[in-house]
Amino acid sequence: MSEAALRRDDPTGLPQRRRLGPLAAVALVVGNIIGSGIFMLPAALAPYGWNAVPAWAIALGGALCLAWVFAQLAAQRPRAGGAHGAVADAFGGTAAFFTSWGYLASVWTANAAIAVAGVSYLQRLVPEIAAQPFGPQVAALALIAILALSHARALAGGVQVVSTIIKILPFALVIGLAAWLLGTRGAAALAPIDAVPLEASATLAAVGVTVFALLGLESASVPADAIDNPVRNVPRATLIGTAVAGVITLLSSSAVALMLPQATLTASTAPIADFIGAFVGSGAGTFVAVCAVVSCIGALNGFLLVGGELPATMARAGTLPPWFARTNARGVPMNALLSGAAVSGLFVLLALSRGGVAAYEFVALVSTVTALFLYVVVASAAARFARDGRLASQPSLWVAICGALIFAAVTLWGCGPEAIAWSLGLLAIGWPLRRLASRG
Repeated sequence: MSEAALRRDDPTGLPQRRRLGPLAAVALVVGNIIGSGIFMLPAALAPYGWNAVPAWAIALGGALCLAWVFAQLAAQRPRAGGAHGAVADAFGGTAAFFTSWGYLASVWTANAAIAVAGVSYLQRLVPEIAAQPFGPQVAALALIAILALSHARALAGGVQVVSTIIKILPFALVIGLAAWLLGTRGAAALAPIDAVPLEASATLAAVGVTVFALLGLESASVPADAIDNPVRNVPRATLIGTAVAGVITLLSSSAVALMLPQATLTASTAPIADFIGAFVGSGAGTFVAVCAVVSCIGALNGFLLVGGELPATMARAGTLPPWFARTNARGVPMNALLSGAAVSGLFVLLALSRGGVAAYEFVALVSTVTALFLYVVVASAAARFARDGRLASQPSLWVAICGALIFAAVTLWGCGPEAIAWSLGLLAIGWPLRRLASRG
C-alpha cells in the first residue's frame, strides 16, 4: 500500500496503520465465530435430540437478521465509531458505556468457555491431565496465564486468513466424510436418537447453546476503524462471514449429532475428534484435536487482548478509572489485561466445578446473555435512526430489526435464570466503576 493511500483518510497527513482488506475482514468474522463453540456444540446439543433442528433455524435466522442490522449501520453511518458510537448517538453515553461493558463481560466469560473447550481437546492429546487432581483446572488457568503474560500483540490480516483456513480444515473433513457416508450407506449411516419429545422449552434451551457458537458476527463492526474502506467491506464481511460460518457450523454439528451414538456423544469431551476418529481412525481424530487446540488458543489469545484493550480504551475516554489505562514499559495495559484474565480464570473455576459438558454450557450461556445486551441495544439504535431519517427506512431493515429483537428475546428466555442472574451481576459491577471514573 502506498504512503498516499495510507494517508488518504487523515487530514493531518500523518500515516495511519495498515487496515484489514476485504478478505481479511471476512476471515476476521469467520475466525471469531469459529472459535471454541463449534468444537463442543455437538456434545452440548446431544441431550436435546431433534429439538436442536428448530433451534438451529431460529439461531441462524436471528444471526442473519443481526448481521444485516450491523451491516446497514456500517454502510450508512461509517463514521459513527462502530457499535459503541452508534449507541452513543442514539441513547447517550450511559447506554454506550453499558453496551461496551456488557460486551467486555461477554468477552471475559467467552474466554472461560474457550479455555474449557481447549483443555477438553488437550486431554485427548495428553490424557494425564484428566488423571491428575484438579488437572483440567490447572491446565485451563495456565493457558490463560501464559497467553495473558505473553500478550502477543501483532496479529496481521494475513495471519488471520491463515489461522481461519486452519480452523476450517477439520470441519471440511467432517462435512465431506458425512456426505460420503450418506452417499454409500444411506439412512444406515445415521445413529439411533433417543426419543426426546419436541417441546418449546427444550427448543428454547437449545437455542441458548447454539447462539454461543455464532457469537462474533459483530467482529468487523465493533473495530470498524481497523477495516479498509469500511463502507463497503464491513457490511460485506459481516454478511458473508456470518453466512459462511453459520453454514459450516450447522452442517458439521448436525453430521456429528446424527451419526455418533447419543451416549458416546453426550460423554465426549472432544466430539469432532471422536466422530472423525470413529470412521477414519485415531490418527485423524488426533489431527482434529490438534486443530481444535490451536483454534482455541488462537481465539483465546485474540479475546484476551480485546479484554485488555477495551477497558484501557474506556479508561482513556474517562468512563472507567484511570487505573485500567496504565501501561508497562512496552505500552501494554497490563492492569486491564490481568484483571480481565483474572475474571476469566474465576469463571473457569466456576465452570469446571460442574464437570463435563455442563462446565462448557454454563460459561457459554453466561457469555451469550451478556452479548445479547449489545445486540438488543444496537438493534434498538438502528430502529431509532430509521425512524428519524438517519438510516434509510427500508422494509428489509425493519424486518431485520424486528427479527433481531424477537431472536434476542427468545434466546434470553432459553438461556435460563441462572445465566441471566450471572450476567446481570456482571453488568451491575460496571456501575460503581463508572461512578468512580466520573468522580476522578
